[in-house]
Amino acid sequence: MGWIDTELALTALAAMLSPTTLTFSVLVLVLGERPFRTGLYFYLGALGATLGIGVVAAFVLGDVAADKSPGTPKTWVAILDLVLGALLLVLVLRWLRRPENPKRTADAIAQMQKVSSSPAVAIIGAGAALANPGMFIPIALKNISELDPTRAQYVVNWVFFAVVSLLPLLVALVLLLVARDWAERLLGHVRSWLERHARTIAAVILVALAASLVRNGIAGLTA
Repeated sequence: MGWIDTELALTALAAMLSPTTLTFSVLVLVLGERPFRTGLYFYLGALGATLGIGVVAAFVLGDVAADKSPGTPKTWVAILDLVLGALLLVLVLRWLRRPENPKRTADAIAQMQKVSSSPAVAIIGAGAALANPGMFIPIALKNISELDPTRAQYVVNWVFFAVVSLLPLLVALVLLLVARDWAERLLGHVRSWLERHARTIAAVILVALAASLVRNGIAGLTA
């Protein structure tokens, strides 16, 4: 696995462990009267939106960020890496310094309560808006483009990113399907655990991703 593949894996993992995405994904399952139905539509909305972006990028971006010299990105890509790495580090510092906000949690619960009782189309739309990889999408687009992919390869790599970034929700849906009572109890515990530890775990992954971006940016500018 090359450094670009490693960076893509870190990006997917960071998206998967994003506290916001995890919180909304868990809430949509624990607050609804029909958690599997609600969670499935929510997942389809998030996955569909994410896959759609990747398919478009395969034709628009392609291999624009690829460089002929392995390990030394193009100058503009190196600068972008440094900027993205710095932004991620700032984000981590803000996350860790920001105190818990009960109102934010209450607002998220109220929002997801409305979603859980909405028609299917509204739930799909909420999934597309609330559970997509968000700020990690540009990083993943850059990562895949640097691999010098064909359009088919771009789509395959993007499917990997999309599935991994939403893996906790998919796993929860499978558990609800095969062992609903146990899964619902587990989700209740997961919700409490996330409230205590999600930011810390996400911060560790983000620091690793930021370090990779900064390393690649420096390598590109000093090559």
